[in-house]
Amino acid sequence: MDRDPDLSYSDRFGRRNMEYISLGCDNLPILHGRSPIQAYADFVRNFRDTFRPFLGSIVTGIQVGLGPGGELRYPSYPTQKLTWARQSGELGEFQCYDKYMLASLNAHAWKRGMHEWTNAGPIGSSNLMQNPENTDFFRTDGSWKTPYGEFFLEWYSGMLLLHGERICKEVKAIFHGIEVSMSGKVGGIYWHYGTQSHPSELTAGYYNTSTRDGFLPIARMFGRYGFSICCACLEMQDSEGQQMNATSSPEGFLKQLLLAARVCDIPLEGENSATNFDDTLFQQVLKTSKFYSDGPRTPPFSFNFVRMDKNLFEYHNWASFTRFMRQMSDVNSFQGKLGFGGDTTLSSPSAAAYSGAVVA
Repeated sequence: MDRDPDLSYSDRFGRRNMEYISLGCDNLPILHGRSPIQAYADFVRNFRDTFRPFLGSIVTGIQVGLGPGGELRYPSYPTQKLTWARQSGELGEFQCYDKYMLASLNAHAWKRGMHEWTNAGPIGSSNLMQNPENTDFFRTDGSWKTPYGEFFLEWYSGMLLLHGERICKEVKAIFHGIEVSMSGKVGGIYWHYGTQSHPSELTAGYYNTSTRDGFLPIARMFGRYGFSICCACLEMQDSEGQQMNATSSPEGFLKQLLLAARVCDIPLEGENSATNFDDTLFQQVLKTSKFYSDGPRTPPFSFNFVRMDKNLFEYHNWASFTRFMRQMSDVNSFQGKLGFGGDTTLSSPSAAAYSGAVVA
């Protein structure tokens, strides 16, 4: 990237993000004669060969990196700033200004016979921190609804979907015949879900608006390759998000994503976004689990409790956690015991077939 800065994403201000190679050069031989997709496939193949004795026994699931922070999205917000973006309600920036993305946009516009659309991304998306209703592109009657807006957003989201498809296809072939589950992660971007245009989702590459389902195509893509879909923020409530931003709706975002997964009959893997041990968090996860799992023949649901620390083992936190595990597993004999100054014991029968919790 030092030799060719255009390998990294760039926004309209020329700010570059070095977190991930621009998907505009997915199939170009820019890495000593190999494409980024070929290099990633070699890495995955080496992982498979190195850990083959453990695959299917100790290693039973693999989450495939698809973008910044491992998620299938553009770095419209740097990963290290995602918490700030949620709190401040940033709109994000379209990441289409490196020469490879611009070349793709140019070719797509010429193919459509719209030569005037070849130069750059949307005009009028304005500043990161601005109210979307004060922008020409994102406001309720903005240019996101015009033929140009639809053209650009279809191309921008389509490039992201194609990137995910390329990686999933390679990984499926590499692990063919090996008993491991595979999953891909979608970014939990919900802080403008209550608007018409959903600007923070659009800049991340999800063409999801009040009139268009942007998550169903992603779920279908994962389903074609036997992948589960993973997302975070399962503990988030609208009341919490709306304290910082009135248009935030983590519950609305999750409900739509869960419905897309159910329609496509693919398993769902959930994670928490924050480290919190109160019953409110756990009850929200249970509520989400029940919403997804209700009904006959629903795909499996699992919850991965991440960001553990020593506070988990404080008496009240441990009591809440073991109660949550018992409810997730639906096993009455689950017992957790914490003895200060003595041994800690935890025992449980196997979890229910379609619902479970994982500690990481």
